[in-house]
Amino acid sequence: MAAKKKKKSPSVKKVTIKRPNMRKVMRGPLFWILIALIAISFFGNISGSGAKFVKVDTSKILTAITENKVESARVIDKDQRIEVVLKKGDYINGSNQVFASYVTGEEPSIVALLTSNPPAKAWDIKVPTTSFLANLAMSFLPLLLIGFLFMLFMGNAQGGKKIFSFGRSRAKQQTKEMPKNTFADVAGADEAVAELREIKDFLADPKRYQDMGAKIPKGVLLYGPPGTGKTLLARAVAGEANCPFFSISGSDFVEMFVGVGASRVRDLFAQAKAAAPAIIFLDEIDAVGRQRGAGLGGGNDEREQTLNQLLVEMDGFEANGQVILIAATNRPDVLDPALLRPGRFDRQIPVDRPDLKGRAAILEVHAKNKPLAKAVDLNEFAKRTPGFTGADLANVLNEAALLTARHNAKIITVEALDEAIDRVMAGPQRTTHLMTEDERRITAYHEGGHALVARALTQTDPVHKITIMPRGRALGYTMILPEEDRYATTRNQLLDQLAYSLGGRAAEELIFHDPTTGASNDIEKATNLARSMVTQYGMTERVGAIKLGVSEGDPFLGRNYGHTRDYSEEMAAIVDEEIRSLIETAHQEAFDILVENRDILDALVIELLEKETLLKEEIEKIFAKVRSAKPRPAWTGSATRIPSQQPPVPASPAKKSVFASEPEAPVAKKVAKRAAVKKKAAPESE
Repeated sequence: MAAKKKKKSPSVKKVTIKRPNMRKVMRGPLFWILIALIAISFFGNISGSGAKFVKVDTSKILTAITENKVESARVIDKDQRIEVVLKKGDYINGSNQVFASYVTGEEPSIVALLTSNPPAKAWDIKVPTTSFLANLAMSFLPLLLIGFLFMLFMGNAQGGKKIFSFGRSRAKQQTKEMPKNTFADVAGADEAVAELREIKDFLADPKRYQDMGAKIPKGVLLYGPPGTGKTLLARAVAGEANCPFFSISGSDFVEMFVGVGASRVRDLFAQAKAAAPAIIFLDEIDAVGRQRGAGLGGGNDEREQTLNQLLVEMDGFEANGQVILIAATNRPDVLDPALLRPGRFDRQIPVDRPDLKGRAAILEVHAKNKPLAKAVDLNEFAKRTPGFTGADLANVLNEAALLTARHNAKIITVEALDEAIDRVMAGPQRTTHLMTEDERRITAYHEGGHALVARALTQTDPVHKITIMPRGRALGYTMILPEEDRYATTRNQLLDQLAYSLGGRAAEELIFHDPTTGASNDIEKATNLARSMVTQYGMTERVGAIKLGVSEGDPFLGRNYGHTRDYSEEMAAIVDEEIRSLIETAHQEAFDILVENRDILDALVIELLEKETLLKEEIEKIFAKVRSAKPRPAWTGSATRIPSQQPPVPASPAKKSVFASEPEAPVAKKVAKRAAVKKKAAPESE
């Protein structure tokens, strides 16, 4: 017979009940407050204890007074109570010490009764007074209660930390358990990484630098637009550094209590000095480092005290040792000049938007753990995202992953990345917004006007995408993107931007003879660009190369309040005329291009109404026979400054300079010929 298997008895989990820590309870303020209340109550009862009186009816006591049976009496005011001691042999309810109560206003009649029938010994009126202990309790008990509640609330506000620790620094020290970033996780900011890597090396091996007479930098300021990776760089330093790393935000120094910010700064540097060599990272330093005494209402004394303490700790009378402060901000223009001087922030590192190579590297970093289709070329998507920050690129890949998961797919495709870029740039697609056929046709001509004018002009970037599908707040949009990063813009390029910005409005006027409100954003952009060309870039003849309008550099007064006009009313009228002239010329130029290429515009609209979205290859097929606009004449800003007919030297052997108006081959030949002559005439060195 098979042996019977023993049934396993179900395991019983032991429930352990944690007993409260009596030492912790006895050290708490609540315990001592309760002890004080019990003691006051106990001593009050002792002081009030003595001969006990029995309560009886008021009428019986009044009868006893009338019959002269009372040996002594006492009227206690405020308590509305009368106490009597009866003569020997007289009792009321079995007691010769009795008391009774009376209503308010009966005091005169009782006093009159005692006066007419005085007791054998004496009688008096007592006004009750509280005991010393009771007075002490009534005076300090509310203060103790308020203090206890205050400490309780402060303890909760400090995240459960010890009470009265709000003067301590809230900096978090990097530990081994925290997730770490390294410089391998940072892309698109090679210059900043090199500077911060040197800081890390200085703390690791200071002798190599000290032998050269170099001093450790006291501060490093990372500044740049939001989302460019300043905080990520600091986290990478924390991950790479083999020394204590403290991180804190500028808002952690701001508190409702006076002196708390300065106290926290002192405590922060005291902790860092005790653990030196150490690094402190202060995020959003503009919260405490703003310029002192600025604004309409004067400065903020508490914030200025915090800033003063920070200045002293960074470069005061006492050396701060091997402590390096790394700070990050989006607004270096609002920081106090004393904070930015050498000796405090010795290095100021700009962290700008990444270039084409940097964007490709950032996409590679964020695509490590994402399944991409083989057809996905991240370099092409890097070209499609000029001006994107690292946070924007991370958001693009995250949106693509979310869209892929939403459709239950396993691989992120090119289409998903295209949609993700559109979502980041213009918002999600409005699928529930149904346009009428007339609105779709107007939108198609509007977007087609933008694209056609941009294609016909010679200094514009390629058209990558046209769509008439509503997205965000736009009914449609045309995507015009540069093939490479550009850091300077010519006057002809700006004029081309003006022209194709007004191409949609010109198309509505040409086709429907009745423009719509859809061009409001285009008009706003064109006006701002034209104003900048007149007042900042000096690209008109009547105004010339003059900077008009002075910014006071005081952002605390408001963006527009701090801007003053430093030119006359006559000059203001000229500026308005020049802006209008630029916009009218560009408007007419766009209109003429559309008239010249009306057949191509109609063909583009037919394709848009059918497919709703056209990509770069499809657009190029339609625009194959576009008649380009005539080139503009050379412009120097004055009739006396005649442009040279001699072309510039070649920028590179492979690429033609954008400023060249003639072929570079003759110049290249001349340069090569001169070099050969010099080489032949030079003496041989070997």
